[in-house]
Amino acid sequence: MKEFLQTVKANSAYVAGFVGIVIAIFVLSVIIEKLAQKKNKTEEKLLSTRRVVMVGMFSALAGVLMLLEIELPFLPNFYKLDFSELPVLICGFAFGPSAAVLTEFIKILVKLMFKPTSTVFVGELANFAVGCSLVLPATAIYSFKKTKAGALVSLIVGVLVMTVFGSFFNAVYLLPVFAAMFGGMSVTDLVKNYTEINPLVSNGSVLTFVVIFTAPLNLIKGSADALITMLVYKKLSPILKGK
Repeated sequence: MKEFLQTVKANSAYVAGFVGIVIAIFVLSVIIEKLAQKKNKTEEKLLSTRRVVMVGMFSALAGVLMLLEIELPFLPNFYKLDFSELPVLICGFAFGPSAAVLTEFIKILVKLMFKPTSTVFVGELANFAVGCSLVLPATAIYSFKKTKAGALVSLIVGVLVMTVFGSFFNAVYLLPVFAAMFGGMSVTDLVKNYTEINPLVSNGSVLTFVVIFTAPLNLIKGSADALITMLVYKKLSPILKGK
């Protein structure tokens, strides 16, 4: 905890920006949720006791799953597969987009309790942003149409948004930051380091890199989370809502 607080203090401006992004996305999720409740003629408290308990429980589970990373041989070593978005999706389907965003953020805090940041919170911001690009569209669409077809459409849209946004975010922000952070190299040189995995990136093109590596990772991760959610959510829903 002491090391974590020291890291936060040393990077206070960046952490403040991170928190600002979290607040902005949370406010957007609340607006979407209120619109869905108005359309469906329902009214649920954003901070009911059950919702708070469930957000805490699923955040803890997601934080632990975030630590269980799987390396894939066809990806660079800083890209790893985890299933931390699965509990976030299930919680968001049960309690709405705002619960999903809260769970996504608290998940990061839980992870930091067990494993301090090695990227000065850059990796954690990326995980939050890309995670929200899956769970926010999916839970937002589902909150308007809570049917099996609505769930399927919402998850497909979420996976596609995550794949596109994740690739774009890596290309314009994450890869340049990592390149500068680890060795002070250019992003072109960073890309060329992974020619052994796939010779197509030998041209140093960031676009080629994200198409070959980033997009498949997000597509695999999002699709796996979406498939499991479709299989288990309806069975869990009555239990989660206390019915």
